[in-house]
Amino acid sequence: MSIAIANLPSGQRPRERLLALGPYALSDSELLALLLGQGRRGASALDVATELLCEHGGLAGLSAARLEELSRRTGVGPAKAAAIVAAFHLGFRARGCVDDAPQLFDSVDVAEVALPMFAGARVERLLVLVCDAQNRLRRKIFVAEGALDEVVVPVREVLNTVLRHDGRAFAVAHNHPSGDPRPSAEDRRTTAVLGRAAQTVGLRFLDHVVIAGERWDTAPPLMPIDR
Repeated sequence: MSIAIANLPSGQRPRERLLALGPYALSDSELLALLLGQGRRGASALDVATELLCEHGGLAGLSAARLEELSRRTGVGPAKAAAIVAAFHLGFRARGCVDDAPQLFDSVDVAEVALPMFAGARVERLLVLVCDAQNRLRRKIFVAEGALDEVVVPVREVLNTVLRHDGRAFAVAHNHPSGDPRPSAEDRRTTAVLGRAAQTVGLRFLDHVVIAGERWDTAPPLMPIDR
């Protein structure tokens, strides 16, 4: 039978431990329990947090979980799911602010930035890397999510994302959950379409990389793009 967090000795409650010892003293489950706030009937917030981490294979898997997926979980719901997703993305953004902005000159640079963003992803996602005039990375933004084996590339949304964040150049990356990073003919057509569309609005399209786990490949256009 689960014991409510409020009934634990003060030295074992996550909030009190955080205040007394700092965040590094808390386990992943305890930190997640603080985000959840409350559990469900028969299970404390700490129980629900532990279940979530086990089900998703740890923090990396949980960080890749979709909002709808988390919302359907008993004891989570839309509000708590939104808090979890927001917390992970704040962490991603903070990490990007601390690091010196890398410059993206080739597919190796693009892959190095993109690989960690797809850790644990189980559906295809499209990532846009927004750069300034010197190819320095400014923002990393997911703009689409698809079925298990395909993602429709919203060309207008990609370009609007770059322009909205004052970008001058950009690269894109998407993942193959199948585990095979080799680009398909459709991937290569996408590269060509994005390259031509970028030219029409005065942007530089740098590269298109395909991610599969820890492996990656580049997706050259079916037809050359004038750069």
